[in-house]
Amino acid sequence: MAGSNTMKFTDNRGSSAVEFALVLPVLLVLIFGIVELGLLLYNQQILTNASREGARAGIVTGVPRVSPATIEAVVNNYATNHLVTFAVTTPALIFDPPIDECVSFGDDLIVTVSFDYNFFVLPAFTAAVIPVSKTLTAQAVMKCE
Repeated sequence: MAGSNTMKFTDNRGSSAVEFALVLPVLLVLIFGIVELGLLLYNQQILTNASREGARAGIVTGVPRVSPATIEAVVNNYATNHLVTFAVTTPALIFDPPIDECVSFGDDLIVTVSFDYNFFVLPAFTAAVIPVSKTLTAQAVMKCE
């Protein structure tokens, strides 16, 4: 009877539920982090394509040359149709040199597009660790035709 007071824990019925509860938060953060990174990279590629579309619209020969408003409309149209975001913000454009100076054959037109990407899920979990937004920038350089 000396060993009758010791209990043996041989019942493992709840152990898998406890292990799942411990692993689930890490798994969810990992999955949502992958989704956030994928959306960020997708939007970066969309900005690159939008800057390319705007530069192409600006360098094509035409009399008179297209206005900066036309190039901005091309970029905004492309970005609006393809960006994955819940914000209503539009990308900011910078022309270097100004579009009026791109008048001779072979001149460079640089179209820079920037956009503030707001994270969707991760700020709710990690607002103290990572910022809630990141500025994405893309640039296209083309020669005037």
